[in-house]
Amino acid sequence: MNTPDPRPSGLVTSRAHSARVYDYILGGKDHYPVDAEAGEAMRRHWPALPVHMRENRRFMHRAGRYLAEEHGVRQFLDIGTGLPTSPNLHEVVQEVAPESHVVYVDNDPIVLAHARALLRSSPEGATAYVDADMHDPDAILDSPEFRDLIDLDKPVGLMIIGIMHFILPPEDRRLVARLLEPLPSGSFLAMTIGTADFAPEEVGRVAEEYRQQSMPMALRDLATATSFFDGMDLLDPGVTQVHTWRPGPEQEGVEGRDIAMYGAVARKR
Repeated sequence: MNTPDPRPSGLVTSRAHSARVYDYILGGKDHYPVDAEAGEAMRRHWPALPVHMRENRRFMHRAGRYLAEEHGVRQFLDIGTGLPTSPNLHEVVQEVAPESHVVYVDNDPIVLAHARALLRSSPEGATAYVDADMHDPDAILDSPEFRDLIDLDKPVGLMIIGIMHFILPPEDRRLVARLLEPLPSGSFLAMTIGTADFAPEEVGRVAEEYRQQSMPMALRDLATATSFFDGMDLLDPGVTQVHTWRPGPEQEGVEGRDIAMYGAVARKR
């Protein structure tokens, strides 16, 4: 009798995957030995990596809450969702406004296998998961989930968190612009962008480890990171390291040299 393979269909466990490496470094359980090996190598290169990753996710929480509380955004498109880790975006924004809609997007089979955790919406709101790649924005925008949950007559919060360093030039700007294109005026872009500005040697070694795992990275300086928001209205405090963007008590004591990510929120004109 053959034993069914418990791994999700299409899952590749012979090489590391960014979402699973992220899960391992943050102490999760949804990874494989190859991901743990890569994560350990990266932590040796830069021991601050877990702090950096936590602050990237906390930026997402603060940005989502800010858009829901201060700007009345009630629908969000989250690109590169990663493995579900509570609180997820819908838990944050539905705490402010239970009627909020969130469409999650990722293309890793293990994320898809855990997508049920992303679909536990409040009764008043709704969530959906799209199995798609940011490199194919039309597959996202044409998906039934996007069309059903997102009303393009109302502002949308486009969240691109912790993924842009895996999107290489020259495709990076085209892909962001394509995702923004159908969103109405008054929508918002919240994005984090990897940088080596504050710990160049350590972050450079982490980037090389990712490259050796077939995950090349593009790290950007402040001017390049800021240019992603050209033609939009940056909200205060502009483009900053993620831990200094509207910080809360959790950010006390976080050192700038331990953070390799810029973050910002901007309004579409």
